[in-house]
Amino acid sequence: MKKTLRRTAVVAGAATAALGLALSPASAVPSTVWTVTPAGNYTATNSGNIVLTATIPMTCTTSGASGTMASNTGNPAQVATINAINFGTSTTPCTSVLGNVTTVAVTPWTVVAQDYTASTGVTKGYVGNVTANVTAGVCKFTVKGKASSTYTNSTGILAVNSVAGELTVSNPVNCGTVITTATKPLFRGNYAIKASNGTIPKIVGTNP
Repeated sequence: MKKTLRRTAVVAGAATAALGLALSPASAVPSTVWTVTPAGNYTATNSGNIVLTATIPMTCTTSGASGTMASNTGNPAQVATINAINFGTSTTPCTSVLGNVTTVAVTPWTVVAQDYTASTGVTKGYVGNVTANVTAGVCKFTVKGKASSTYTNSTGILAVNSVAGELTVSNPVNCGTVITTATKPLFRGNYAIKASNGTIPKIVGTNP
């Protein structure tokens, strides 16, 4: 009888431990609550040059975007949509050693939040769902992927600073060996964000 009780206790203890292991990871990492103030429409204007490097740098002195921002819950979580983004204009085109550069974005892109530091008001994340068709001289190719970024509440600057491997090249035409499917593009530049009422939006992440 004592052996039976001991075996029952061991089985019960093992089951409780297994249940604890199954539950603890989910309960230990609560979802982040992302609060965007004000939510709604926004516009973005480049602050400094925007550079896409695909073996060679392609520089834009003018770039702008627009879309919507909204609060969300999760980690990661989408806090903004980029509904339109332009690179260069007819009077100030983007340039490269291959010639003027035309970049046509296929939107929507997303702005995703992953980590928030309250002491600095900085949110780390990335610009996602990136797709753009690029023409530099006679060379044409498509860029897809994501680009690491940070957003700073005090300045309203979305700083895009991708790392190698986040973006890829597909369908290169007339690019020779300069730009191939093995090329790892980089997308870097700062955008100043303004809400529709003219204020700088704030993104704050909290854990319940």
